[in-house]
Amino acid sequence: MATTPEQLQIYIQDGMQCDHVEVRGDGHHFEAVIVSALFSGKNKVQQHQVVYKALGDRMREEIHALSMQTLTPEDWAARQH
Repeated sequence: MATTPEQLQIYIQDGMQCDHVEVRGDGHHFEAVIVSALFSGKNKVQQHQVVYKALGDRMREEIHALSMQTLTPEDWAARQH
């Protein structure tokens, strides 16, 4: 059974501290917006590694493609204005 965007959102929220998570997708390809203080002081590659670690084996077994926008709470707040 394919992973749903809602399931992926729960996986991310359960695996790491997040202020905001949005996930869209078709069960194979997903797009996520993830806001977390854990991203502060990290470059984009390091931010994505935090998410991959939170998802663990699901990245190999269930999720075939994940495009991410990773933002700190400060970046997210600036984007909302």
